[in-house]
Amino acid sequence: MTQTIIMFGLMIAVLYFFMIRPQQKRQKEHQSLLESLKKGDEVVTQGGMIGKVTKVAEGEVTLDVGEGVKIKVVKQTILDVRNRTAPAPANDAAKS
Repeated sequence: MTQTIIMFGLMIAVLYFFMIRPQQKRQKEHQSLLESLKKGDEVVTQGGMIGKVTKVAEGEVTLDVGEGVKIKVVKQTILDVRNRTAPAPANDAAKS
């Protein structure tokens, strides 16, 4: 009986460390990626659309996908950021 309980505990530990924990880590990374989106970033959506961010709203992002074509997508569907825009220089650095 004790061996069965120990084996069951080991199986749960293995599941946690090989499946649950990595998934939680990926979710946190994706959430931080979405929070850091800004105008000018080039992104890829889950549907394979590539576009440049023109507006970031609460739950939506407006993308320019070519020659004046703009679409709104749900922020959660952004899969990756290809090219990040450089952050604006601080006011002190601009005066020097």
